[in-house]
Amino acid sequence: MQALNLLYPKQCVGCDSFVEAENSLCAECWRDTPFVEGAVCDACGVPLVGGDADDRDHCDDCLRTARPWSRGRTALIYSGKGRRLTLGLKHGGREDIADTAGHWMARAGREIISDGTVFVPVPLHWLRLVKRRYNQAALLALALGNATGRPVIADALIRPNRTRSLERLSPEDRFAVLSDAIAFNPKRDLTGREVVLVDDVMTSGATLAAATRAATASGAKSVDVLTLARAVKGA
Repeated sequence: MQALNLLYPKQCVGCDSFVEAENSLCAECWRDTPFVEGAVCDACGVPLVGGDADDRDHCDDCLRTARPWSRGRTALIYSGKGRRLTLGLKHGGREDIADTAGHWMARAGREIISDGTVFVPVPLHWLRLVKRRYNQAALLALALGNATGRPVIADALIRPNRTRSLERLSPEDRFAVLSDAIAFNPKRDLTGREVVLVDDVMTSGATLAAATRAATASGAKSVDVLTLARAVKGA
């Protein structure tokens, strides 16, 4: 094993530095990664200033926009190193980030993960899946399943229609574009299940809202959401 470590030294998932543990961050990257800690919005997981960790308050975005899911948590703020790691997984072919991120998300989502939890990833349209080669949300869901021992139903939801890019769209336009974009897979059954939806990043919440409606239509008993990162204004 020592010989293998010399031949193939472990590298930080955030940079090229050598680390002792596989799929980990070096001390510098850990310091620069914006992990979410302390009091958070109960609907999306964004940090709340001046709150108590046991509070069930909501951020301004979630007060303005009703969320169809029950609770939400996130591991990182989508800025700086958090943004680079998320984009590396999503567009940079860095599938290895998912295993590490799964442990971060399991820690962030410990309040919403129960013995009855089943992880369900937000789906990609098949054309986008072919182009990207993998669904980053599905990789995160599988990593969460490995980290927590909870089951994963990777194809419980489908995306029958390809939607336009959501970049540069207003929150209102995002919700309009995605209103009917996600459906439940008739070959899968979520009846009575405690679903935790998994995605890489939450911006407006439009994608997760559409996925929540589809999971509810499939008979889910409850729906919570868990993301790797959350976009925050000014971050």
